[in-house]
Amino acid sequence: MAFSSGGGDFSRRGRSRGNGSLAEINIVPLVDVVLVLLVIFMLTAHVMEFGLEVEVPKVKQSKDSSQELPVVSVSKDGNLFLNEKGVNINELGAAFKKKFPGAKAVYLRADKQTIYDPIAQVVSVLGEAGLDVRLVTQPDDAGSGK
Repeated sequence: MAFSSGGGDFSRRGRSRGNGSLAEINIVPLVDVVLVLLVIFMLTAHVMEFGLEVEVPKVKQSKDSSQELPVVSVSKDGNLFLNEKGVNINELGAAFKKKFPGAKAVYLRADKQTIYDPIAQVVSVLGEAGLDVRLVTQPDDAGSGK
C-alpha cells in the first residue's frame, strides 16, 4: 500500500517529495506468535514438575541393632508409615510419642524418587514434636570389600 503526500496532485512530474511507499515492519504476526506462546506456556506450566532429582548417597554400613528403631517411611507417592504401619501426617507426632515415649530421635526413610514436599512436611512435623530427624541412607556394597 502506497501513501502519497502530494495533496492529490498526480499531474506533477519531476522530483517527488515523499511519494514512495512507507517501509514499516508489520508486527501483527509477531504479536500473534508471542500471544500463542504465552498461552501455551500458561497452560503447560502447571503440568511440568519442578524438582531436583537426588540420588540417595551410599555410605559404609554402621553397626546393626536388634532393638526396634523409630522409623518414619515416605513412599514414592507420599504415603507415610510409622514402622510399617500407615499414619496420617496430622497424627504423626502424637502416634510417635505414643509408640516411642522416651525417644529423642527418629529415622526418616524416603524413596529416592519421592518429591521433596512430603519429606519437608514430615521433617517439619517431627521437628515441631521436638524430635531429632536423622536420614536413612543405603549402605554402599562396594566399600565392604576392605
